[in-house]
This record gives sequence, structure tokens and C-alpha cells, in this order.
Amino acid sequence: MEYPLVSVLTPVYNGEQYLADCVESVLGQEYENWEYHIVNNCSTDSTLEIARSYAMKDRRIQVWNNSLFVSACENHNVAFRLISPQSKYTKVVSADDWITPDCLRKMVRFAQAHPTVGIIGAYQRSGDGIRWQGLPRGTSVLSGRDACRLALLHGVPMFGAPTAFLYRSDFVRMTDLFFPHSRPHADTSVCYEYLQRSDFGFLHEVLSAERLHPGQASSGLYELNAGSLAYIEVLLQYGPRYLKESEFADRKREVFEEYHRLLGGCVLKLKGREFWKFHSSGLRDLGCRMDWGKIGMAAIREAVTESRNPRTAFRKAVGVIRARFQD
Repeated sequence: MEYPLVSVLTPVYNGEQYLADCVESVLGQEYENWEYHIVNNCSTDSTLEIARSYAMKDRRIQVWNNSLFVSACENHNVAFRLISPQSKYTKVVSADDWITPDCLRKMVRFAQAHPTVGIIGAYQRSGDGIRWQGLPRGTSVLSGRDACRLALLHGVPMFGAPTAFLYRSDFVRMTDLFFPHSRPHADTSVCYEYLQRSDFGFLHEVLSAERLHPGQASSGLYELNAGSLAYIEVLLQYGPRYLKESEFADRKREVFEEYHRLLGGCVLKLKGREFWKFHSSGLRDLGCRMDWGKIGMAAIREAVTESRNPRTAFRKAVGVIRARFQD
């Protein structure tokens, strides 16, 4: 096997609690031909000192310190712009995540064996669960178009968080903005942007781990059900590119029905002003509007269903009240 250069990137802001574990997971790789760029986004804790201490111990590690604070997505783009011209592959390792010792070795070996593949994913441990288990185990390579169609038509979870991916560096160098926008799902948008011109690969192995903690950005987005709105945005932007006109129309109708059912359930969960403002303004930005009639009907149906199971309804009500009290 050849051992091409891999650019490993960790964009970080106030990551002192977990950064050392992240860096140690890179240092512990069985595959050794890598460069490592840690990009500090004006942290106010000891992140910069931790990063520089590792750079002093290993010359493959370089630290970039932003002069101005930028968004998380722009900080990723800063990191992407630092990769070496000799780099063949690019691997993000988020500051509160880590990768297994065989991660780079297995992902590079797979990429070398499948030169038409531009983006490679893998399973990722998240708490007690495993994420991105969407593709059948017998499927490891499929056309980028087919991968995007599966995700758009059926919501197959395979386009994971940055730590779960390996990118061909030629893709990264195509533009100054590899993450095409500043919203949290920019990592997913990357797949739809670049899989028009390459195949998608997937290793059915756990090669990274996501650390769950209250301070991570995704925890707040989860409370807002931001993923459902992000999926709508992705469908509206990329559906016409990958789906037939009739497929797009049917899928759009189906997704909006599911979305309004979800919002109807959120009425009974007593979601607060921030939640409804997030969704109403998000829809407005997409040129859509919130259908309160459908939301109301969904809430009524949910309430009727709950009334048939009073014990379950009572437990849910207690959970909602407890959550509101804690907030």
C-alpha cells in the first residue's frame, strides 16, 4: 500500500476540556504520514496553550490562531485552506471527538482501493449508540447520484458529522469555501455539492466517537428540532438536482406533512417562544410559511391518541412539566 499524505484538521473554540483526548487520538494513529492543523478560533480558555504544547512535541502539528472570531463553519473553512499542496486526503477530527487508532489506515486503504470515491464515511459511536447505520452492510461503494437520491427520497442516514468523513483533498482545494454556507448542516451540504462528480464510499466499522455533552452546539439544535428544518432546506436546494420532477413534488409534499405532524406534537410539549420563532423564521427564509391549520389538526390528533393511553400521557406530561421547570 502507498502512504499518501493526509491532512488532519481540528477547528476549535474553547475546547480545553476535551482537546487533549482529541489530539492524543491523532498521535496514536497506526498510519503515520499525516500533517495536523489545529485552528484556534479566539478561545478564551487554555485551548491555545494546549495546542501549542503538542506542536512543540511533534513537528507534524501546526497551530493556527485566528486574529478575529468567526463562525464555526468559517473556522472549518480556515482549516481547509491550510492543507498542504501534497495532501491527498483530508480528515476532520472535531475537538470534542476522537478517532480509533486504525481510522486513518483503514480509510486511506479504502480510498486507495477505490479511486472513483471522493467522500468516504464510516460508523461513529455516539454515547451508547452507533450513528450513520443507513446503508446495507453489503454496500460499500455507490455512485454519488444514487447516494444523494437515497438520502433525499428515503432519509437514509449516511452523510455524517465531519469526524466520520474522509475527503479527497482535490475536492477541498476546488474552492475557498469547502463548507458552502454557515449553517450547522454545511457538512451535509458538502456531500450533495461534490457527489455530483464522484462515487460515495462507506466503511461499515466504527472508526470515530462523538462525545455527548451539554456544551456542544448540537445539543441546543436538538432541542429546537433543527434537523427537520435543515432537511427541508436540503431537499428544496438539491432535490431538483437529483430527483425527477414528479419525485421531487411527491417527496416535498410528504416531508412537509411529516414536518407539520412533528410541530403538532410540539404544541402538546409546550415548546417555548424560541422554538416557534426558530421554525417560523427558518421557513420564511426558505420562502415557505408555517401552516397553523395543519399544525392544529396534528396537535388534536396527537391529543386524541394520548387520551386513549392515559398512563402514557401522564408520564409524558410529567416529563414536559419537569423539563419546563428545569428551564
